[in-house]
Amino acid sequence: MPQNDPEALAALREVESELDTRWPETKIEPSTDRIAALADVLGEPQRSYSVVHITGTNGKTSTSRMIDALFTRIGLRTGRYTSPHLQLATERISLDGEPISARQYVEVYHDIEPYIAMVDAKSDVKMSKFEVLTGMAFAAFADAPVDVAVVEVGLGGRWDATNIADGKVAVITPIDIDHTDFLGTDILGIAAEKAGIIKEGAVAVLAEQRPEVAQVLLERCAEVGATVARQGMEFGVLASEAAVGGQLLTLQGLGGVYDEVFLPLFGVHQAQNAAQALAAVEVFFGAGAGRKVDVDAVREAFATVTSPGRLERVRNAPSVFVDAAHNPHGARALATALQDQFSFQKLVGVVSVMEDKDVEGILAALEPVFTEVVLTNNGSPRAMDADKLAGLARDVFGEDRILVEPRLDDAIEEAVRLAEEIEDGPVSAGGVVVTGSVVTAGAARALFGKEPE
Repeated sequence: MPQNDPEALAALREVESELDTRWPETKIEPSTDRIAALADVLGEPQRSYSVVHITGTNGKTSTSRMIDALFTRIGLRTGRYTSPHLQLATERISLDGEPISARQYVEVYHDIEPYIAMVDAKSDVKMSKFEVLTGMAFAAFADAPVDVAVVEVGLGGRWDATNIADGKVAVITPIDIDHTDFLGTDILGIAAEKAGIIKEGAVAVLAEQRPEVAQVLLERCAEVGATVARQGMEFGVLASEAAVGGQLLTLQGLGGVYDEVFLPLFGVHQAQNAAQALAAVEVFFGAGAGRKVDVDAVREAFATVTSPGRLERVRNAPSVFVDAAHNPHGARALATALQDQFSFQKLVGVVSVMEDKDVEGILAALEPVFTEVVLTNNGSPRAMDADKLAGLARDVFGEDRILVEPRLDDAIEEAVRLAEEIEDGPVSAGGVVVTGSVVTAGAARALFGKEPE
């Protein structure tokens, strides 16, 4: 939907300013009381459609977009709620695969604003920004109305505002350590929190996990009587071949084999996300052994998938990619994809990371693939100072492989110049990857003139 209406964008900025006076998404209280109270006065909108609920550490948004594309191609009206956004808040709430307009976003907010005030008045703690956004999404989906909502958890699972929805299908992508300020460093505790989205009688579609994490998830399934579908056992990726602009997949679904599936995304992690998305949609429709979703619809849906800011090419010769990797697990997936699917002679990283992240772990994961790295700042108040980041990078990359450019635009310009310095090879032999956080990826997209998706 168009996002270039100046009047609507001004109104959107005003709403965002109001929302920014509330607790940010980096501050939570373990309770669903406030969002439940809002849903109650709104008439329980989240119960007026089926829900596919998604949690995990990485891959949630890409998997959500794939599930949405599959449902849309099969003929269902969809809502999709993801976070955080790359460039514009409207990206978080989508209808039929497209973000709602700035005008719709503002209208939804003002429609439920009186009810938000009612909840605020009855609580010692006002609703957080994420709780309000979740209420907006649930209301927008009910108003549309949608047949199914694909809902991504904001943080954790058990106490997340989205968990007032009763997901018929619970999708859990790979779990690793992230958001340690809120979830801690105990991966079993993190798994238990995320397992909280698995509800009684649901079907849990589980990515491959560490054995101890898988055990926690399976125990939760047994506790609530949920059925389990596991990647690597009931479904998975049978084959992946590099193709122009992506990869050609053969997927083992719950209902059978789906071959010649083109996915216009890079990396084994995206192939695995595709297998999980397919299994989730099969589960939704009750597919099982010998009962496949229409294979042509699957091929057509996956061929349309985009995932902005996920190893997304924004320039050619030299190629410049942006990627939202913001923790070691995501950085390792990015590094693997770069090694497996590209053969650059020289690859320069542009990195800006949030202060509260495992910065050393991210840098260590990227070190094997970057010839040089330019340390910078993405402009967020939460971003680590470029000089401080460089101090940590010296221990990983060594003095000779790092540069510092405090402004992101200058850093990208310097990285492109470095990538072009190839003595025996074409300009296309060099590449640049801008990464380190969702904010970094979003800011880089904007610098290259990419519109919000």
